[in-house]
Amino acid sequence: MTRNNTNMNTKQRKSTLLFPDLSYKIQGCVFEIRKQYGPGQKEIIYQRLLEEKLQNANLKVKREKKINIYSQDSGKVMGIYQPDLLVEDKVVLEIKSSTFTTKTNEKQLYYYLRNSNFELGYLINFSTPRLFMKRIVYSNRRKPYLHFGASSRSVSR
Repeated sequence: MTRNNTNMNTKQRKSTLLFPDLSYKIQGCVFEIRKQYGPGQKEIIYQRLLEEKLQNANLKVKREKKINIYSQDSGKVMGIYQPDLLVEDKVVLEIKSSTFTTKTNEKQLYYYLRNSNFELGYLINFSTPRLFMKRIVYSNRRKPYLHFGASSRSVSR
């Protein structure tokens, strides 16, 4: 009986997860790279490896695509941000290669999500003793500035 409840809860949870299939593919590619190449490569190497692995999984990947950062007060574009990788125009990936991951790294991705049209991001550090991968979600429902003149504003996607 417990097993059925667990399976039911897992299915319910998966259905509410943002981009579950895409997330699963991204995570699988990240684990494969870490397994194949280990820690200690340069950041650009991990970026290129992940880009190639994701493309081989038939995913659309853009490296350092410019995305708009909006003012929370007016909804105007204040600048741009270039994530390491953008997958399927839905998920932002920030890649690191250092011996530790800082709260500043996490906050940076969080703020980019909070002030852009994107809701899901991954912070991935391949060179920590144990692979570091953090999934960060910031729902567009919490972004009132996206509703300021949305039809007249150009969105970089």
